[in-house]
Amino acid sequence: MAADRPSTLITVALPPGATLDDAVRKLGLARDAVDAEYGLVDLHNGSYALLVTEAAAGRVRGVPGVKGPYANPRIEPFGPPQPGPGPA
Repeated sequence: MAADRPSTLITVALPPGATLDDAVRKLGLARDAVDAEYGLVDLHNGSYALLVTEAAAGRVRGVPGVKGPYANPRIEPFGPPQPGPGPA
């Protein structure tokens, strides 16, 4: 991964069945500018989400079919852990 870790969420319009490589090619990005572990998430509306570096998000801003950046907050538990139900 690039020194600027992929942490910026964007969406891109791609045909059904698109892959992360398809998105990288369409956007003209280096492979290390995207988070391969996050992958390409099909939003089922013709758009796909991916995490890119801030620099990459800036470069693709204004490219037809690209939207974002969007907030990508860390998901963490809220409040103290609660005891769950016991074994059934």
